[in-house]
Amino acid sequence: MKNRSKGEVNKGAELARLYGKHIHVLGAQLQATDAVIIAFVLFFDLLLVIFHGRVQDPWILLGKNSFYLILYIGAVYILPRISNRVLRFFIRTGSVQLILGYLFLSVLPMQLIFVRTWQDPAVLRLEQSLFGAQPTIWLQRFISPALTEWMMFSYVIYLVIYPVLCAVICFKRGENAMEDYLFTLVLANVLCCLGFLAFPVASPLYFMPEAYTVPLKGFFFTAWGEFIRKHLHQIGGSIPSPHTAIATVMWVMAHRHYRPAFYWLAPVILSLYISTFYCRYHYVTDTFVGVLAAAVCILAAPPFMRRWNTAVERRTTGAP
Repeated sequence: MKNRSKGEVNKGAELARLYGKHIHVLGAQLQATDAVIIAFVLFFDLLLVIFHGRVQDPWILLGKNSFYLILYIGAVYILPRISNRVLRFFIRTGSVQLILGYLFLSVLPMQLIFVRTWQDPAVLRLEQSLFGAQPTIWLQRFISPALTEWMMFSYVIYLVIYPVLCAVICFKRGENAMEDYLFTLVLANVLCCLGFLAFPVASPLYFMPEAYTVPLKGFFFTAWGEFIRKHLHQIGGSIPSPHTAIATVMWVMAHRHYRPAFYWLAPVILSLYISTFYCRYHYVTDTFVGVLAAAVCILAAPPFMRRWNTAVERRTTGAP
């Protein structure tokens, strides 16, 4: 029991170093998550101003960015004034996930501001040289309604796992652990958005829809996935695969903060990796780069948080 208690204490101390401190700014308690979100919305605003001639309706998009940023800052401002734990959870996770979803959509019209053409041919050449075929086309021989339904389930259920895992971590391990989860997710989202700008890829069904001769037939989740593709997806948003990057972060955060969820999620996350290209949302390359992007963010988050905490302590104590 003593050894176990000591181990639990050591684990608690190790996790505590991952938790960020907050800084008071004009009555709001800003955390590292907030600083990164605000900085990158303003960064994308700056890109819009500089490259407005390369973006359709740039000033409308700039206005939307400002609107969502004001909403987010409002949520940050009222959060410390709320004592109810459940309401605090909904406001915090809701505001972060809302602006991350918006950030993904807002960067899509900006994808060609640096690189002016879609880079799908380069991805296709790479995969042809590695595999001797285009994997998303080769996989057509294995398509079946049952397999498609499972793959679509794995792909779309991510939208449910996103907030549910956040709730599990919050109410099982506390708000600091939830903040660690949210902060790493923010880094992954931001890195994916930067990837879209650096190497814009249209995705298989936008770039070569005529190549697919076997339709994806399934049931409820297949219909859900196709509805998302038709009504929510836009061209691009491919490398790194946000689904893969964020799912990897969620899986690692589950392992860190609530181990049972890690094992429950294993079959879904592993299937999700395959579903991204089986369901033709991505190329295999997108998925591989998505895992790498998640790894970078998971490794970068702790040192970033240590620097943030040091800066907050210096500001609080007035130290140079």
